[in-house]
Amino acid sequence: MDEPITSGPAPRWMKKSVESTSSSANTSRKTIDIMPIKKTPSKTPSKSKSPASRSASNTPAKPRTPGGDRFIPSRMSTNFDISHFKMNQENENLDISPTQSDYRKAMSENLHGCDINNVRVLSYQNKAPAPPDGYQNALKVVYSQSKTPMNVRGATRYIPHAPDRILDAPEIVDDYYLNLIDWSFSNILAVALGTSVYLWNADTGAIDQLLDLEGADYVTSLCWVPNGNLLGVGTALGPVQLWDASQTKRLRIMNSHSSRVGAMSWNSHILTTGCRNGQLVHNDVRQREHIVGTIQSHTQEVCGLKWSTDGRYLASGGNDNLLNVYSGLPGQATYQSEPIYSFSQHQAAVKALDWCPWQTNVLASGGGTADRTIRFWNCNNGQCINSVNANSQVCAILWSKTYRELVSAHGFANNQLTIWKYPSLTKVAELTGHTNRILNLAMSPDGSTVLSAGADETLRMWKCFLPDPNKKKEHEKRTSRPTILGPGLR
Repeated sequence: MDEPITSGPAPRWMKKSVESTSSSANTSRKTIDIMPIKKTPSKTPSKSKSPASRSASNTPAKPRTPGGDRFIPSRMSTNFDISHFKMNQENENLDISPTQSDYRKAMSENLHGCDINNVRVLSYQNKAPAPPDGYQNALKVVYSQSKTPMNVRGATRYIPHAPDRILDAPEIVDDYYLNLIDWSFSNILAVALGTSVYLWNADTGAIDQLLDLEGADYVTSLCWVPNGNLLGVGTALGPVQLWDASQTKRLRIMNSHSSRVGAMSWNSHILTTGCRNGQLVHNDVRQREHIVGTIQSHTQEVCGLKWSTDGRYLASGGNDNLLNVYSGLPGQATYQSEPIYSFSQHQAAVKALDWCPWQTNVLASGGGTADRTIRFWNCNNGQCINSVNANSQVCAILWSKTYRELVSAHGFANNQLTIWKYPSLTKVAELTGHTNRILNLAMSPDGSTVLSAGADETLRMWKCFLPDPNKKKEHEKRTSRPTILGPGLR
């Protein structure tokens, strides 16, 4: 009799007590057995627990924290009574004293527990979530593509990567050490093709033959006098000819050298020539005895020669890997026979030379295949101020007259023209098209076009330095203003 009853269903009062106990405790649907009861099969199938009910029974419920994001306000942190009062509050434009204003503010803080002027109607507690790594807003991309920031506009300019014109140059001598083209201030291009010199008028397109050498002689260098029509012509046998291109007339022959003259440069009425044996000669074209100075500072052929625009310095580069700088003044009677600086940093022949137009003491020089470097020199103190590796043979260099840039011509492997920003020496553009190395460069008198002569027997004109039309208009306005020496003075 002391053992529990194991047969038969549980009494009705016991079932009701169990149900009331479970509902008052706010527990899950799990039943609590007070005493072991043997269940009998029922006709009504028992309800199985769902996964949600099982998880809820095993894991205690977590209290929900007041959330809300940047779009949905948080109800838990919003005071609806104060918000309703602020929205329906009428503005009182009554003139009250500061003491009464402070009293009202203190009473309001005591009643509401806070300053209602600082209470927000809608409360957003959570900040905007941070985007995942690598995410890019589509609207931002569209905006950045449709609009260009003001600080970026005008930073770059359009440079045509195709030549504006291509001219044939048959029988041009493929020799790295020669200088076979030059462009005059009157827009006449002189080109040496074998034994002949041709003049191409860039304005009209007319082509005229200036001269034709006889025998085994051929043209090795050309150089126009600044602001004139006189053309110096160097030959392979040594004599230098002086021609008046406007009249197609030879003025004189100067027997300054006994070997080929590969480089020439003008300084006022002085024509300086360099030959294969490393000798430099200053020729005064006004005098019968034209030789006014001789320099022997190179041991091999002189292939680069350039006077600075102010006539203070003369730079010469040779096949002995030397770059020499001499001191001189325009029109002086005697010249120093020793260079003031002799640079040996280049590891190959130095042919590419040019002086900066806005810093007349800065010289740019380029080395051949074994060097492939462009260097910049301050000739006031003899220091190398910068250098850049061009990764190919440097055949010629020209400074731009319009921009703070320079262009260099190269050989193997791309035979390209490279435009550099100065002084950062970053590449602005690379112009390709020649199928063989570029021999020489020449610039149009307005500074907008660069002409390259290649060993592929073509001359290509690149409009890479076209002036900005807006800046050109500003310059024209400034130059058109009357000055104290002009017609504006009355």
